Amino acid sequence: MAPCKTGPPMLKPFLVLAACAALAAPASARAGDVAMHVREVPLGARSLSAVARQRPFNMLAAHWLGSGHVWYRVHRLHGTWSAWRFVDADVAPDGGTGRWHDGNLDWTAAADEAQFRTAGRVTHLRSFELWSRVTSSPPRSTAQAETPVIVPRSGWGANEEVVRARPTVSPVLRLAVVHHTAGTNTYSRAQAAAIVRGIEIYHVQGNGWNDIGYNFLVDRFGTVYEGRGGGVEKNVIGAHAEGFNTATAGVALIGNYSAATPPRAQQDALVDLLAWRLDVAHIDPMSRVVYTSGGNYKFRAGKVVTLRAISGHRDTGPSECPGAGTYALLPGIARRISLTGLPKLYSPAVLGSLGGPVQFQARLSSALPWTVTVADRLGLVIAKGSGRGPLVSWTWSSASAARALYTWTISAPGIRVATGTLGLAGVTAPPPAVLSLTNLAASPSVITPGPDGSGDVTTISFALGAAAQVTAQVLGADGASLATILNEQRVAGLNTFAWAGHTLPDGRYRLVVTAKAGPKVITKAIDIVVDRTLTAPALSLPVISPNGDGVNDTVSFSFTLTQNVAVRLDIEQAGVVVATPFQGQPGTGAHTLAWDGTWNGVRVPEGQYLAVVTVTDQLGDVQVPLPLAIDTTPPTLTLADAHALNGTALKFTLSEPATLTLLVNQRTRIVRSEPKGTFTVPVPVAIDQFSAEAQDAGGNLSALVTG
Repeated sequence: MAPCKTGPPMLKPFLVLAACAALAAPASARAGDVAMHVREVPLGARSLSAVARQRPFNMLAAHWLGSGHVWYRVHRLHGTWSAWRFVDADVAPDGGTGRWHDGNLDWTAAADEAQFRTAGRVTHLRSFELWSRVTSSPPRSTAQAETPVIVPRSGWGANEEVVRARPTVSPVLRLAVVHHTAGTNTYSRAQAAAIVRGIEIYHVQGNGWNDIGYNFLVDRFGTVYEGRGGGVEKNVIGAHAEGFNTATAGVALIGNYSAATPPRAQQDALVDLLAWRLDVAHIDPMSRVVYTSGGNYKFRAGKVVTLRAISGHRDTGPSECPGAGTYALLPGIARRISLTGLPKLYSPAVLGSLGGPVQFQARLSSALPWTVTVADRLGLVIAKGSGRGPLVSWTWSSASAARALYTWTISAPGIRVATGTLGLAGVTAPPPAVLSLTNLAASPSVITPGPDGSGDVTTISFALGAAAQVTAQVLGADGASLATILNEQRVAGLNTFAWAGHTLPDGRYRLVVTAKAGPKVITKAIDIVVDRTLTAPALSLPVISPNGDGVNDTVSFSFTLTQNVAVRLDIEQAGVVVATPFQGQPGTGAHTLAWDGTWNGVRVPEGQYLAVVTVTDQLGDVQVPLPLAIDTTPPTLTLADAHALNGTALKFTLSEPATLTLLVNQRTRIVRSEPKGTFTVPVPVAIDQFSAEAQDAGGNLSALVTG
């Protein structure tokens, strides 16, 4: 169980101890950019003693036995002593007499000495001093559709060599548990990654866990980090809430929120992360979950506990984590999550078995047309049902179904599809899948490492027809292997992994992926470019509406040049250049180019385009594409149910996805993101009059609908 803050008691007479020259011979563990030293702190001294300086550290934690409490202070490198700080830890069993308290790991900044003091009964004390090297801010992986931007383990520098065991995956995910790491709230962006690296080493080599305890971490700037390895979409079992680790996702806010409130950027990132992760598992964020405890010192093994789908660590165990500042926000966080990324499908279930009636059930976040399909192993649909409304309920009479395995799917417009398998126990398994390797791609294919860590990572994706041992190598221009970036067993279907290409010098490379299953071997290759000439390319808007209404009429292209080279900006559609807003040599430094959606005085038609920035340097023409859409057509919003007035809900129809703004009785304002199609908006008051309008991603407004 990951330690979290319990809160300091009233200070009582205490012992003052020095964790320095008099300590027992220190154990040392070095892992990549993190070095950890473990020291036994002598007990019994009642005054400060002269001590020798130790090797520097910037993170510190303590373990101790006994029912008492521990404080520490550090001597800052080339500075003064810090204030005394209470050591955070969960409540140990038997009041702390029979098991170590595992304290939280605190960021201390550079220090060269630590002193401890205790209150109450402490029979053994151990200091963990870590130096986690601060490098650059971590690179973020390129987010796929509907997936938040997450710094992969390779991005923040996880040391995979220290991981003790392969990850264990739960069949289902049932809820999320929110933590805080305690420690400081004043770290920099670069220090945040160093904190994550330190937590990994401390959790593994200090606490003896298999890997970092949390599934995700979020810093105060809104950066999300992949925690325990095994796949961000998989139900990887962590070590964050003793007795409640299985079927839960642990998310730690980096900081101490016992009194402080998480900053808005951190809250927003938590909302986006959990809105996506719970949607992957089809969990209603406003629901409650009945969970049987695996055992801790708040809930014995077998105790049935009712938890919220988004709970705090204190809900599951003897802890004050995630701090009062975070815990008070959780109900509002859950509400925000419930309104993010709609529509959604919740709690899909299949009742019954082959040979009899099989019922399919689910809930939708709004009334939608839905479809249930059942297909055989070849993908042929053998049964299908459909309906409309907020509830999915359809029964398949499977009396005539063959003894085989089937795949079922529940779908509706705009939702993440739910799917699963259905079959009789003991049926003959389908024949082995045939190995294939297809759809190899890199996004982006041009890696543009920047000094702030941006642009360092590309996501490699490929599809396997069968499980295989997959290796990926980077080859130089001469065909020589420069690095092996993947070598592991992968499952059939879509696979991805992230690679930080900043370790290579600028150049053109070949990425070769090989899949091997038994005697069969398949190899595919794609080109990768690493170029630091142009960094941080970005668009100000993904969609523009150049119709002269003053809303999203123009888009800005920003980038930084490290060399004085030629630059060209083209707008392309299906490989054809339709406009060239800029061509020149702007010089080194940061630049911003604006485009109003026209070319030679003529407006470019609506559609999907690529804004391609081309730089010509020692590698020749290097092109960085950025997706851009042009949309000048406003959405059409209509009232679908004219009889809804004076009721408690309104039903509308939209011609495209848009944000609906509804004003009821000139007082109650409701804002919702809605998909294309018909939907219902619950209203908390009796409706006397209303007005509604919709705005699409391009900023286009529908006509006002009133009633």
